[in-house]
Amino acid sequence: MSEPRKIIIDTDPGQDDAAAIMLALGSPELDILGITTVAGNVPLTLTSRNARIILEFCGRPDVKVFAGADKPVARPLITAEHVHGKTGLDGPELHDPQMPLQAQHAVDFIIETLKREPAGTVTLCTLGPLSNIATALEKAPEIAGRVRELVMMGGGFFEGGNITPAAEFNIYVDPEAAATVFKSGIPIVMMPLDVTHKVLTLKSRVAKLREIGSRPAIALVEMLDFFERFDIEKYGSDGGPLHDPTVIAYLLKPELFSGRDCNVEVEAASPLTVGMTVVDWWQVTGRKHNARVMKDVDADGFFALLTERVGRL
Repeated sequence: MSEPRKIIIDTDPGQDDAAAIMLALGSPELDILGITTVAGNVPLTLTSRNARIILEFCGRPDVKVFAGADKPVARPLITAEHVHGKTGLDGPELHDPQMPLQAQHAVDFIIETLKREPAGTVTLCTLGPLSNIATALEKAPEIAGRVRELVMMGGGFFEGGNITPAAEFNIYVDPEAAATVFKSGIPIVMMPLDVTHKVLTLKSRVAKLREIGSRPAIALVEMLDFFERFDIEKYGSDGGPLHDPTVIAYLLKPELFSGRDCNVEVEAASPLTVGMTVVDWWQVTGRKHNARVMKDVDADGFFALLTERVGRL
């Protein structure tokens, strides 16, 4: 087997972030160098707490957690307790984590790690607003050329938005940060709502996770049971979209996804469409490609992978 792929997970947990972290922990192909937290679904103190709770559910207190930006780079924080509950991980009974937060700031950890590891070996997996990554790029622009790939959950195009008619939550929270990242020259793979709305937590799929019966699997099922309530009401579907694990699934099995190289620009000025990812899907502008934008996914293959890997925890 080839060397495990080195990744940093930048996250704002969230129940679907928990599923993504569990998928990564259950996959020996990935070497998690650290988890960095950002304010997003809930404020930073909670996202930093939640990341450690998830690691302890999985028996992995050895993975270090670094707290990062407590607000977007240029605007006040908007959170999503209405989706994720007041803790951000509502569903299971939560304990106070025993493992410590690292003293180092997430942005400094990202910069130091990218400078230390050989160029082109570290992948950034972003599951929340891009505040930490943009701040790292502002502070040390030279790291852009050292990133192997940045795989993000964010944006939407054909599906529109989920926090406003035009914008997906992660991009909407910090559009300036997203604009910085898309202009950075880092190779980007984007998992928009167009993909994540096709991976629904159908009852039959959650039942397979429940059958695993382990502590991590049961915690995840309890989170998904809570998380789904909001989405079932909103989308009228049997189960809600499972956004963030698509990022990790892509690293493990890229063949589950299809899309194309496009130019993506982020709207940061218009009150009507702030946070919109303007994807040049039909190549009408002549603007340079800056992201591989995914549009389709093999949802059954995705859930089979998630179930198998959570089963290893």
